[in-house]
Amino acid sequence: MEKTKKKSLFADLSLVAVAFVWGSGFVASKNALGSMSPIMLMAVRFTVAALLSGFIFRKNLRKISKETIKAGCMIGFFLFTAFAAQMIGLQYMLAGKQAFLTATNVIMVPFIYWAVKKQRPDYYNFVAAFTMLIGLALLTMDFSVGFSFNPGDVLTLLCAFLFACHIVAVGIYSKQHDPIALTVIQLCFAAVVSLGYVFISGEFTLDIPVPGLLNGLYLGIFCTFLAFLGQTVAQKYTNSTHAAIILSLEAVFGSILSIIILGDTFTLTMFLGCLVIFLGILTAETKWSFLKKLFLKTKPKNPEKLTEI
Repeated sequence: MEKTKKKSLFADLSLVAVAFVWGSGFVASKNALGSMSPIMLMAVRFTVAALLSGFIFRKNLRKISKETIKAGCMIGFFLFTAFAAQMIGLQYMLAGKQAFLTATNVIMVPFIYWAVKKQRPDYYNFVAAFTMLIGLALLTMDFSVGFSFNPGDVLTLLCAFLFACHIVAVGIYSKQHDPIALTVIQLCFAAVVSLGYVFISGEFTLDIPVPGLLNGLYLGIFCTFLAFLGQTVAQKYTNSTHAAIILSLEAVFGSILSIIILGDTFTLTMFLGCLVIFLGILTAETKWSFLKKLFLKTKPKNPEKLTEI
């Protein structure tokens, strides 16, 4: 029991670290997009991550099974498509705003899990989904010109859905296969597809300015290799929904860093939208159990005696 608690604590701390690094990734990606196309940036980050993981964990790949390869490619498919939607969408919006839109994946996870495992979400999940819709409206819509999404909003919501699929897939397959092998395979899959696209489309280039290259290396080493390794290993000791709420802190870290480093400016309506979305995330995962515990602590132990007095 004690070992289980320690593993759960380690998993939670690892996921918090992953969330922080991913939050910083929005800033690094925004800076790097000034030097290369979205898919070229993905090719750089995933190639670096794939080479590192393949070299360091080559022993884990010696007796790899076809089932593990299939599972890793499935996870890699969701990884590639999610990042493609995110990187293209980031060209049209603020990094901090995208961080919060991406975090809506935590509310989508229980519903996707319902479709896959036939486990119906509870009342709190439905309330959270409705809350999220209100937050999305405040965060993304320009009420002065009517209800309309820009391309970045649409692509980022697609990205959130694909990341939710990725979280569910990792949660399922990491309990059936070697998580390190899955990490290597998913990164290699995303690298191969990204490189294939930039070569075919003619976007491939080695003429990348130093700042762009440094941001690409940071994304590859820290935000991809180390972060996804940490996520995959940590999810072996926790469930998908619990992992999703911790990883949603990425939105908080991403928004704070984008304001500090990039100078992003948020309107009051956008801040309200972020707050409402975060309340939806808390509702989905915590079910406000910490408030119930607080109420029980403050409640008198012997209410009968109070009534007698």
